[in-house]
Amino acid sequence: MLPCLSFLDAPQVLSMGLKALDLRDWILIDEQFGAQLAERRRLLADRRAEVLATLPEATDGAREVLDLLLVHLPARFPEIYRRAAGAITNLATGERFALEAFADAPLELAGRLVQEDLCLMGRAADGYRLIAAVLCFPAHWRLADKLGRPLGAIHEPVPGFAERLAAPVDRFFATIRVERPVWRANWSIVDTPELFLPPEHRARAPRVSAERAGEQLWLRVERQTLRRLPRSGHVLFTIHTYVEPLAAALAAPGTAQALAARIRAMPDALAAYKGIVPIRETLLAYLERCGGASSGPSAGG
Repeated sequence: MLPCLSFLDAPQVLSMGLKALDLRDWILIDEQFGAQLAERRRLLADRRAEVLATLPEATDGAREVLDLLLVHLPARFPEIYRRAAGAITNLATGERFALEAFADAPLELAGRLVQEDLCLMGRAADGYRLIAAVLCFPAHWRLADKLGRPLGAIHEPVPGFAERLAAPVDRFFATIRVERPVWRANWSIVDTPELFLPPEHRARAPRVSAERAGEQLWLRVERQTLRRLPRSGHVLFTIHTYVEPLAAALAAPGTAQALAARIRAMPDALAAYKGIVPIRETLLAYLERCGGASSGPSAGG
């Protein structure tokens, strides 16, 4: 069952929703470990320019990200990672990575070791900018479109971000301390279990029925962490992606009711951004079948 479903407990408001992070839980490993690492290998081989990028000013920060992982992973998961003789070995997949082979591409190696996507934010005159990333599992955004851009421009498509969140987010990035990492969760409903979802995927109109929505739709949850790197001062943003068939994701008591309440309270602009508008009534009908929706009108009529 999906973790990180606490976002369903809160009202549908646009907020950062930050929680304190225990660094022991900075990186997570789940039952999709092998499959997701295999998909990351495929994407780095076949679509490298789309999923990996580092601006010159990110060189030191990218090295620091890898250095942190090389210490953290063998200590936290000794049954999976072993570091010795200038290499790190993934015992679960049988891969051995010589560190010198990635001297010029430390973020690539970092992205081959963990399920998380890794986005590095650097301070600039106009605030923090995205200066490097290994982004294999984007949710309807493209790395090339965001690279080098400040936070406000990155989040420009998010309804209400400029008015409600731009200032708090800028303030958070400016003041986050090394010893105070945080995490948050984000969610969406998608019509595919695919992990690599570029923006053009959203142009497809999903065909969904109220009878079969549980098997035609997936709940996609991102568990995101933010921490300031002690050496470079950059802020590292990680994304661990979970995708589960909607029917399975609703197995926990009360989940269908909570999801229906969130969808009904969601403003139209935010529902459109999340891709819910084309399937909203069908989705609510399915949730009602699951005992999760009232017969009242949905948000926006």
